[in-house]
Amino acid sequence: MKKMTEKDDHLLAALARRNWYILGGLTLLSLAWQSVSVTQGVLAGGLVAIIGYRWRYRSVEKALASPDKGAPGRFQRSFIVRLAALGAAIFLLIVKGGVNPPALAVGLSVVVINIMWTTLRRMI
Repeated sequence: MKKMTEKDDHLLAALARRNWYILGGLTLLSLAWQSVSVTQGVLAGGLVAIIGYRWRYRSVEKALASPDKGAPGRFQRSFIVRLAALGAAIFLLIVKGGVNPPALAVGLSVVVINIMWTTLRRMI
């Protein structure tokens, strides 16, 4: 198994930090709509995406830290729990929270935008 290098640690830290910058930028951009539900949707979606990303990172980290025979099963259970929790959060935000669904989708794209940005930067 390949160990993570210091360069990999810096990349992961930069990704985590950039998630917050992108969320801040998208939230500021959403203020142009002058709608509380749009801004709440972008902010809530971004927070859900960042929490899900961090949760996934920790799950992978735990699975790789103890690569015994039970690790794949624990990772799969964690995946199902994470998926259910994030799905429930999105459902509650739309149904009970009154957030704008397209704005929520924009917020949820924070991590995707970050990964695409990082990939393009590394290709150039």
